This record gives sequence, structure tokens and C-alpha cells, in this order.
Amino acid sequence: MQTGPVGLHEDEHIEWIGHNLQLIVSKAHTFGTDALLLASFASPSKNTLACDFGTGCGIIPFYWLREGCCRQIYALDIQEKAYRQLVRSVSINPVDKLMPLCGDLRELPTGLPRGQFDLVTMNPPYTRAQGGIESEQESDRIARHGILCSFDDICDSASRLLKFGGRLCLCIRPERLFELTKAMQKAGIEPKRMRFVSQRDGLAPWLVLVEGKRGRKPGLVAQAELHIENPNGELSEEMLRIIGSYKKD
Repeated sequence: MQTGPVGLHEDEHIEWIGHNLQLIVSKAHTFGTDALLLASFASPSKNTLACDFGTGCGIIPFYWLREGCCRQIYALDIQEKAYRQLVRSVSINPVDKLMPLCGDLRELPTGLPRGQFDLVTMNPPYTRAQGGIESEQESDRIARHGILCSFDDICDSASRLLKFGGRLCLCIRPERLFELTKAMQKAGIEPKRMRFVSQRDGLAPWLVLVEGKRGRKPGLVAQAELHIENPNGELSEEMLRIIGSYKKD
């Protein structure tokens, strides 16, 4: 069933990214705080050639478009529904530098130029394959459990795309940090920067943002912890800046 001027399916709605970008989100392909944090952490410049693995609804590329970042963005997802949803989002916006691709990151579609990217990002499945009770919906299993790609797969493919010094940025659960850094180094990507995220000061981190650079020498910088909320439970000033005005007033 389709309704509305942009052919929305009945489980879809529009999220305004800033005041001029419309992103189609659905129950299967939506976004959360972690994706916004990763998009901000990666902070590409205006001249960055970027690729977002497992892009889903495309929130990370759209966040960058809102911020005026990147000269070209490729957005890759293995799920055709996510790909088609993003294609429709692109069609209703004045954007010409975002290219959705449907394919397996382990095989890398031919449309992705090897060894030329400045930045690769991914908000990966937080649970390794067979690492817990899997979701019933296939889209949730792919997004939340590493049934179609491992950290080794992600890092190997990113290494093939990145130029020397190019960056790979991911967000993961803290308990998988050592596993990720090993996979990065195995693929020739040296961990260079990380930042833990907690709900508020005094609580254990629930997320860690990690950046690695292809071909660089060892040397890791740990940035100050990011707090989602102030002690009074309201969003912190930094979090408000990251979120920005992503819904239309």
C-alpha cells in the first residue's frame, strides 16, 4: 500500500533533516542516537569522498548533507528494501552527490572506486553472529546481529576502499572494543582515536566511537567522554548541537 505525495508505504513517515531535507524512515529502516553520534564523530570535510556501509535509511549521509559535508557520498546496503527506501528519499530532495548502492560489502559493488576514499563509516551490528537471542524480523537480525558480516569483513573491505591515511569510523558496544581494534590492525588500519559515550556523568559507557587510519603508525588518542544528558536529565549542550534541528519546526 502506498499513500501520500511521495509514495510512502503505510509503515513509513518523513523525518526532516534540518529544514530542507526529507528522509523516509520505516519500522524496519529507521535511525537512533548512535547513528547521529557516529555521523558527527566522523566529521568529514567539504572535499571528502565518503562511503557509508550498511546505510539503512541513509541517516548518516543525510546528516552530512545537512552539514554541507562531502563532495561525493556512496551509501551501501545489502537489503533491497533499505536501498529502495533511500533511493526514494534521494528522489524527493535537492541532492546530487549521494549515490545509493545495493550490494554486499564483502564483495564491494563495481560502482565503488578502490583505494580512493577519504572516509568509510559503519554503524555495525552490535552482536556477533550467534552471540545472543536473534530478532525475529530478518531486517532486525541483519542490523543487530553480525550474520552477514564480521569486523574482519568490515575492516578488510574498508581497507580496499580507503586511500593511504583514509579513515574508518565505527560505533560499537564497549565490550567489543578489543575485538574491533584487532580486526582493524589485521586489515592495515591503525586505531587512532576513540571516544566513549555514556548517558550521563557517573554512568558506565554504553557506546564507543572508534576511528582508524589506513597505513598509519600506532598512536591512539582517547577523547573526553561524551554525555547524552546533563545531571538533571536534560540533553547536554553537546548532544543538542549534534542533533541540531533535524525535524521541521
